[in-house]
Amino acid sequence: MITHVFTGPTLAPDEPVLAAPSVCCHPPARHGDLFRAEIAPGDTVVLIDGLYHHAPALRHKEILAALGRGVHVIGAASIGALRAAELGSYGVLGVGRIFGWYAAGVLAGDDEVAVAHMADGTRRSLTWPLVNLRHVMVFARAEGVVTVQQATALLEACAGVYYAQRTFDAVQAAARSVGVPAFGPWLGGRRRADRFFGDLKRTDAVEAVRAALTRGARADTRPARADWDSPYYRCWTERFAPGRARVAARVAYQQIFDPAFPTVWAAYLDRVCRLHGGRPSADQAVRLGLPASLPLHLVIRPRIDLADEAGLAVLLARESADDRAAVGRYLAANRLAAPHFTPEAVTDAAARGVLLRLWNTTPDDLPAECAARGLRGHDHAIGEMKTFMLGFLQERRTFAAAARAGGAR
Repeated sequence: MITHVFTGPTLAPDEPVLAAPSVCCHPPARHGDLFRAEIAPGDTVVLIDGLYHHAPALRHKEILAALGRGVHVIGAASIGALRAAELGSYGVLGVGRIFGWYAAGVLAGDDEVAVAHMADGTRRSLTWPLVNLRHVMVFARAEGVVTVQQATALLEACAGVYYAQRTFDAVQAAARSVGVPAFGPWLGGRRRADRFFGDLKRTDAVEAVRAALTRGARADTRPARADWDSPYYRCWTERFAPGRARVAARVAYQQIFDPAFPTVWAAYLDRVCRLHGGRPSADQAVRLGLPASLPLHLVIRPRIDLADEAGLAVLLARESADDRAAVGRYLAANRLAAPHFTPEAVTDAAARGVLLRLWNTTPDDLPAECAARGLRGHDHAIGEMKTFMLGFLQERRTFAAAARAGGAR
């Protein structure tokens, strides 16, 4: 069984506990990560760090679904401690003092554990989390550096600093502002003597990984499917689950890039009407009393079932080998640009502009064009376009450069 550890910057890549043969290290967790094919039933996920500011955060229902399929989940130190406190009754096992503080209600805000960090492979932390500062205050008080009142004032001052600006220099400035100028030099000296001094997040994270490796950290509770199965989760499955995600992208590519896809969608609607209504789409329109000016696709908008192989054959009837290759290139462009880029970073206006040009339509007619292609409104269309946006624009630029170079010869 594999222990999957999502961490950085709390644990550095060279942390000894991560060198165990059964440990597989991953960058901080983000939305979709628990769908990875390599995370199998019986494995353990140790959730320590996670992205949440410039990328979608790991959803609670993703964790519940992982538990539901037999993956053990341990949370500690950072977002892992938060999620363990929130989902402990469903089977997430919390480890460490920070988890205990959240579980007991001593802490509530996620800024307590938030840090800014380097974007390189080391993911070295650039700021101080409040939980570590709280921990340090215990030693500072014991050594007579601060009084109880001064410690409280310093914590309040640091809490007022935005987490991404809570550097060591900012902590020193806060100490001077509350009348404890000796705190900065004292903390600097302790950190020079021990680079892990006061790093409670690291202590808790190491404890969590060790608990996973001993295989004694297991929760008996497992959530029922009703706890996590929802339309949103099914959409995430289509996007992130191995195999299903690729098929969903192939269908979306046809919906967006095939000029004749409205005829394909009409055929799919006819199939749906025959399956569920027992009659073709034309008869359904008559039965519903629709006027000729109101197309059936504006009334009936079924969600595509990716498990329906016959339905997929209809939707992908016009797909070519070039289309499949384009999907692969566009998805690969997103992977290569991660973690500095996510499709969600594309603005709605940019994606909408590309759709208008691709479909040669107007903003007023965009909703009708979306419906004719089986897209549930312009928000759905924009979201799908964002998946292909980076690769599409890269290719457009490459083609334009080649055309200019050819014209110059």
